[in-house]
Amino acid sequence: MHTVLVLEDHPDTRKWLTDIIQQAFVEIEIHEASSLAQARQLLQKNKFDLALIDLNLPDGNGVEIISEITQSSPDTYCVVATIFDEDNYLFPALEAGAQGYLLKEQTSEEFIQSLQGIIKGEPPVSPAIARKMISHFHSDIPQSDKPDLSSREKEILSAIAKGLSRNEAADVLGITSNTVASHLKNIYGKLNVSNRAQATLEALRLGLVKP
Repeated sequence: MHTVLVLEDHPDTRKWLTDIIQQAFVEIEIHEASSLAQARQLLQKNKFDLALIDLNLPDGNGVEIISEITQSSPDTYCVVATIFDEDNYLFPALEAGAQGYLLKEQTSEEFIQSLQGIIKGEPPVSPAIARKMISHFHSDIPQSDKPDLSSREKEILSAIAKGLSRNEAADVLGITSNTVASHLKNIYGKLNVSNRAQATLEALRLGLVKP
């Protein structure tokens, strides 16, 4: 991690988040925005490794900027930082491309641990949100609606859903990282998703992996 965007309209909370980022990562460059408009200006001039995004903003919903970043800068890792744990906030953010969802009720130490997990391929998700996601996807899906994944694709999807990085999945399965990447491309196409967070959600929904 080298460059981070923090989008948060409350000054005290924004400082709290920037302090957390400075503790989580060394030699990090942080850009701050308090509105969607400011964030868009920064995105025009900079490429970010990580974007920490609030949802309830003065000039709109953070989901808008998540969607824009996903389209224009797919390598940017988008993480929601919010007080809202309701489904109508959570799932639109994930569908827009958010790869993590953290609640501000967590301690600084928990936030730091979650963000550092990104380096190890672990999506940063608050425990309460993880439980909500699992509960939401405990539904019966007709077998005919499930995409036809090979046994190897299911193994890779299961590994990714557990938070393993591409290299870690390759080591566990005894294959190369490039082979994992090739399978992931096919998996994303079959599930009609564009990132690992969306793939995990869809896999849980379809019952392709165990929560």
